[in-house]
Amino acid sequence: MARRMMLASAVTLVLAAACTRTPPVAPPGNDAAARAPAAGQASAERQVATLAEAFLTPMTPDDNIDSPAAWTAPDGKTWLIATAKATDKLVVYDGSTGAPLREVGSTGTALGQFDRPNGISVTDDLLWIVERDNHRVQVFSLPDFTALAVFGADDLRKPYGLWVDKRADGYAVYVTDSWDNGEDAQGKDILPPLAELDKRVRQYHVRRDGAEVTATLAASIGDTSEAGALRVVESIWGDPANDRLLVAEEDETYASEFKVYTLAGRFTGTTFGRDVFKAQAEGVMLRTCGKDGWWITTEQGKERSVFHLFDRHSLKPVGSFQGNKVANTDGIWMMQQGSPRFPHGALYAVHDDQGVVAFDWEQIAKALALPLECAS
Repeated sequence: MARRMMLASAVTLVLAAACTRTPPVAPPGNDAAARAPAAGQASAERQVATLAEAFLTPMTPDDNIDSPAAWTAPDGKTWLIATAKATDKLVVYDGSTGAPLREVGSTGTALGQFDRPNGISVTDDLLWIVERDNHRVQVFSLPDFTALAVFGADDLRKPYGLWVDKRADGYAVYVTDSWDNGEDAQGKDILPPLAELDKRVRQYHVRRDGAEVTATLAASIGDTSEAGALRVVESIWGDPANDRLLVAEEDETYASEFKVYTLAGRFTGTTFGRDVFKAQAEGVMLRTCGKDGWWITTEQGKERSVFHLFDRHSLKPVGSFQGNKVANTDGIWMMQQGSPRFPHGALYAVHDDQGVVAFDWEQIAKALALPLECAS
């Protein structure tokens, strides 16, 4: 997001295995007393595994890389597509090596142009891009990057992230909208009052008929209670099988945590991760494993990002890891489909606004003692 400072860093890929200590982890829930250890109670320590990044793309600090998504091209190769919000374009890398392949887009308001592209997603052969400063979502077809449609400009004020749920009658597209009420004397964003946070997520019903894409606003989402309000939001992901929509709360003056809504937009009363995150809660995705799986979440540390995994059903922590260098991570993308380079899939994560790293899922699973083979 625009308020973040970029950190310059040089990345050397070195195989390593180490661990650090992090604070205790409490069970999910929105009761502050339940999240905190009882007085005099010993705090259990948890290990964070350190893994080598499989690759790092070339660093391009002028681009301000924000979020990645991956797609399997017709020739079987993996394309890693990232938004470059400072230069108003998409950067496409080889998803197996990190080598640059091409750039797409330019500055403007026309189809195929961008103004601060931020969130990104891929569903089927459709590429979805959130443009913060054009206040819209733009849809492209792959592999040719043909711009098909834009939507949301009449509703969105300052959109950042999105999640796309494929359904029988089209797509449900959830877009986070983190507008504010200007800035105070110190230049800090002024958070709207809770009563005005009932539109923090916009849900659209999108239909496609060949090259024609139409979108209709279906719902506005946002609880206005102290516990359920979405104050500063960007990252969002859902689990249709369990009727869950996870939204990262990034207001560090309140809490860094995840709030659990239903797909219809009702706050469930559950939050989790407040005692886990020591920095801003950021990117989130779901890695399925049959009916089970893990929520992959991001702690956006300025010096080192930490990726925390939580059980798909119970939301209890199952392990954490970090890379040798990756830091200040905005978006992540879990590519579950295997490839010759990553037979069990790969996790892609933005590094310091300048590039993208990859982690081999097999290495993550081994480090955290997770099963590689899943029941159907």
